[in-house]
Amino acid sequence: MDKWVDFKRYESQFYFKKTNKGVYEQMKASRYILIIIAAIVWYSGGIVLLLKGGALIKSAYLIDAQSYGTFTAALVGVAAGLLKGKFLFSKSCQKNIERIRALTRPRIWQFLRPGMLIFLAVMIPAGVWMSSSAAGNYTLLCLVGALDLSISFALLTSSMIFWKFGVFSPAGN
Repeated sequence: MDKWVDFKRYESQFYFKKTNKGVYEQMKASRYILIIIAAIVWYSGGIVLLLKGGALIKSAYLIDAQSYGTFTAALVGVAAGLLKGKFLFSKSCQKNIERIRALTRPRIWQFLRPGMLIFLAVMIPAGVWMSSSAAGNYTLLCLVGALDLSISFALLTSSMIFWKFGVFSPAGN
């Protein structure tokens, strides 16, 4: 037990090897794991935004069930998302997979580029703020709902790249 530190008393199941290299060296991850984490983040964002966008569109519908604007907003959001997914997000997803595969010393935090992590850290609270600001306002509910649906469909459409590259099978990596 002298080479390993047992953290069970801290209710953890992890064992860390004692090293003079520090935490940085202990945060190693395989390229396969990084791609799986990237896929989980990609799919999670798509699913959460799909649910949120759908809820916003439903709220707009409950405010004005007679208007065609609600259905138009949903259709425009889905159509824009499909186009963005095919032509923009797919390339971004593919570049990220290629970047991860080219890493020589992969670390757990490298599943996304640092700029993308910062972008997410800004956009998630901004999305929450936009949704809460839209509450009760038919036009804003439609606009924010369409925006969320478009990003959701873009993420879900472009996620096919993970399947194309065979990232869900260890043999594909």
